[in-house]
Amino acid sequence: MSVTNDEERWHIDHAESRLRLQTIVRLRWFAVLGQLAAIGIVYLIFGYELPVGPCLTFVALSAWLNVFLRVRYPARHRLSARFATGMLAYDVIQLAILLYLTGGIENQFTFLIVAPVTVSAATLPPRHTIFLGAVAIVATSLLVPFHWPLPWAQGETLELPRLYRIGLFASVAAAMMFQALYAWRLSKEARQMSAALAATESVLAREQKLHALDGLAAAAAHELGTPLATITLVTKELEREVPKDSPLAEDLALLRSQAIRCREILQQLTRRPTEQDPMHGTVSVTQILEEAAAPYRNRGKEIRIAAAPAAGAEPPFDREPTGQRRPGLIFGFGNLVQNAVEFAGKQVHVSAEWGPREVVVTIADDGPGFPPDVMDTLGEPYVTTRPQEKATVAAGAPSGLGLGFFIAKTLLERSGATLTLANRDRVQGGAMVRVAWPRAVFEAGATPFGSERRQGEARDAGPYR
Repeated sequence: MSVTNDEERWHIDHAESRLRLQTIVRLRWFAVLGQLAAIGIVYLIFGYELPVGPCLTFVALSAWLNVFLRVRYPARHRLSARFATGMLAYDVIQLAILLYLTGGIENQFTFLIVAPVTVSAATLPPRHTIFLGAVAIVATSLLVPFHWPLPWAQGETLELPRLYRIGLFASVAAAMMFQALYAWRLSKEARQMSAALAATESVLAREQKLHALDGLAAAAAHELGTPLATITLVTKELEREVPKDSPLAEDLALLRSQAIRCREILQQLTRRPTEQDPMHGTVSVTQILEEAAAPYRNRGKEIRIAAAPAAGAEPPFDREPTGQRRPGLIFGFGNLVQNAVEFAGKQVHVSAEWGPREVVVTIADDGPGFPPDVMDTLGEPYVTTRPQEKATVAAGAPSGLGLGFFIAKTLLERSGATLTLANRDRVQGGAMVRVAWPRAVFEAGATPFGSERRQGEARDAGPYR
């Protein structure tokens, strides 16, 4: 099946971040306004001496960077991981320079250097956050010995002890690691929750579509019952009128048998799930495949069925597994076999293999295979590989709406199976459908071999405790 492999997904996840340009620009505007407010209050209201010119220069640099980004990129532009890391690294360095000019580690706003690392932990891959955290820790460590004096009252100098400044650095580093880990964990859980919600919505959408088709099937069974009964009656009357040696007698018998078969199929579709045949409550894997393939053996294509335990399977797991008879399971396999027969050149291979963990059924044909352009969407309603042109349909080629494969896939997945689509190699050619169950799931609800006789003996002997 042509799906994105793990390496491609890793590359995609690490090439793009979840940080939009609009978000980082707004955060930087808040930082610019906060820095201007802090400089204005300290210099104009408190009257403390500080290098106003250099400080305003670096604040203006951030403002002009924001203006450039808004002009250069659209507001909803999603930054790449490297570009976003560069922007956050700039914020760390710009704040570190302002802290260097205003007291270094002694400045109470030193803890703001944690903010870019926290944003990175919530929106960027871990390796980018580790790099940004390293930049922030190095910049903070340099602020311990190297910095301009802390702005203070005129004629007074505030010099904190070296050990106290080292303690401040340790607290900033600890807060940085804790905030980053906490933000990363919350972000990961939020992504997992979003993925689970999307998967649930997808399953619910498929179930709604299947329920809608269930209603159509019930309506079709009700509406088609009378015409099929009429066809059966008319063909029966015509068989009486036509001589037995007439060429039409065989055609009428075939038409009548097919009408009866249609009625039986409609009865199976409308049968309640609880209406099980007690004599055939459980079936083996081979019996399921034989029953599913039986209606398609006279289509001019050879159907080969093979079943065997997996290599290395030891008792009791070499015994052929039996499962509960479920009409949906047989119908699902029947549809897959039908599709394989219609597209096969000469042969259809149906193989079953079981071991201690899995029960695997593979249906392969020697036809043209699955087209790559529909491989990812095959199994959705109204997605089909069959031609829809009227000329092709009139010529007798298979045609369909794609509902059969959707229903078969959904019914098999309901039983706990996992379906995988693939094209065979160039030598063998054709398409391949792999259906796999955990063995415990396949055998759930089945009556163990010999238990019918033991239960009958127990009933004959009276109630058992």
